Amino acid sequence: MQTVRASERYGRALAATAELLSKLRLESMFVGGVARSAWLGGKVERGSLDVLVLMNEQQKNQVAMMASNRGFRLEREEIAQSEELDLVPLNFIDSEGDVRVFVLLASNALYGRMFASRIPALVESVESVEIQIAAAEDLALLLALADDEDSQRDREMLTLVPGFDRNGYNERLKSIGLPSLVVAE
Repeated sequence: MQTVRASERYGRALAATAELLSKLRLESMFVGGVARSAWLGGKVERGSLDVLVLMNEQQKNQVAMMASNRGFRLEREEIAQSEELDLVPLNFIDSEGDVRVFVLLASNALYGRMFASRIPALVESVESVEIQIAAAEDLALLLALADDEDSQRDREMLTLVPGFDRNGYNERLKSIGLPSLVVAE
């Protein structure tokens, strides 16, 4: 099992987000900085929490409604503006400062395939919480699509993680029309 290190504030936000999605019986996995922490080390203590969720449009509305009753603040204008973006922007309210949470709707087959390979991770913070994170190969694919230097560096580092399936990663890149991003085997 992978380990995610988080500051107390981010640990509380992770626990609250995982509990919210669990209460709604939604399958989810954390991507972005949380998955980076699990695979590459480092501590989750800044930026947003990005969680990919298998849900439909009605469930998206339930997330927003239930979140407002469970320690999250929602900005109605943001909810309206994000309607076509397949995401629910939340703010976890904390005495040390709010934490931005983006609940992303897994709306295509690529994301759906990622759920089959997600893995458990333990968040080490105020309390231990088990969450699901993207597999190293899936995180590398998401990072390959970003255009910043940090993401590209982290993608390269992920390909060096013991057990990283380079062949499977390369096949997936080719299958979605991105053969230029294939890594040497």
